[in-house]
Amino acid sequence: MHLNAHGLSVLVLDSGEHAVPTIVSLLGDGASVTLRTDALCAALEDLVRRGRLRWASDQVDESTFDLVIRRVPSPVAATPPSGAGRVTLVGAGPGDPGLVTVAGREALETADVVVADRLAPWEAIAWAPPGVEVVDVSKIPFGRSTSQDEINRILVDHARRGRHVVRLKGGDSYVFGRGFEEIQACAAAGVPTRVIPGVTSSVAAPELAGVPVTHRGLVQGFTVVSGHVPPGHPDSTVDYAALARSGTTLVVLMGVRTLPAITEALLEAGLDGATPCALVADASLPSQRAVRTTLAKAADDAATAGIGAPAVAVIGHVAALER
Repeated sequence: MHLNAHGLSVLVLDSGEHAVPTIVSLLGDGASVTLRTDALCAALEDLVRRGRLRWASDQVDESTFDLVIRRVPSPVAATPPSGAGRVTLVGAGPGDPGLVTVAGREALETADVVVADRLAPWEAIAWAPPGVEVVDVSKIPFGRSTSQDEINRILVDHARRGRHVVRLKGGDSYVFGRGFEEIQACAAAGVPTRVIPGVTSSVAAPELAGVPVTHRGLVQGFTVVSGHVPPGHPDSTVDYAALARSGTTLVVLMGVRTLPAITEALLEAGLDGATPCALVADASLPSQRAVRTTLAKAADDAATAGIGAPAVAVIGHVAALER
């Protein structure tokens, strides 16, 4: 279901998983969307937390909206599949459905089941056949989430019923996406798999904000790290002192919450506080924002600007380049 809703205020009264692609499409068109419902699925809860979607749990005045959508049509049950089941991992890029690869779209067009992450472009599910089953396995940072073991079980269970299961993931499945864990789980269960690479946000987010991760004569490499746990944490295997000496561009994914600790570790390791830094949130989406700053000021500037996840930090001289 697609509507040209640019600039409209839209009230949606349907909050099922089947409604997520329509709601995300409305947001992509530039509509101001309010959801009136008693409960939210995980993907919609994430949009609310990120400030992209308004949620009203009480009654609202419908007359104040340009458009009211009372019900998003539910998919009609598809014909039961025949033959052997399989799982296709689709890396779906940073968020804009236009950045899904041709192979990724073709996989969706033959899907019986789509198992989607919160950062996947949900509008792309509209490419799937009528009657496709959509399973929301969003993992909200420090909030509601589906365990990896449960996701693995869902993939295997549906495939064993003869279905083509598309695992739709943000970015690239093998870059901090736990994609190989899912491939291993399927292999252990005897389920055939295919992996379709995606556009990784570690390169796409800086690029969309006008920042190259390499530049001739300036930097000859880039390093991508996860900031999920801070420096010094028992689970962290990142040598920040070595990164500070590397002379490469540093790209930090999943590091909004730990950015103060990461910048402090780099400064203590001798990286100049004046080193340019760029922070890019919601890359490729209409809500994309970028902040140019320095290593010493990055944490404070991110907080002042209200930069929240998902965001990418780029640390290095390339962050000062202008077109």
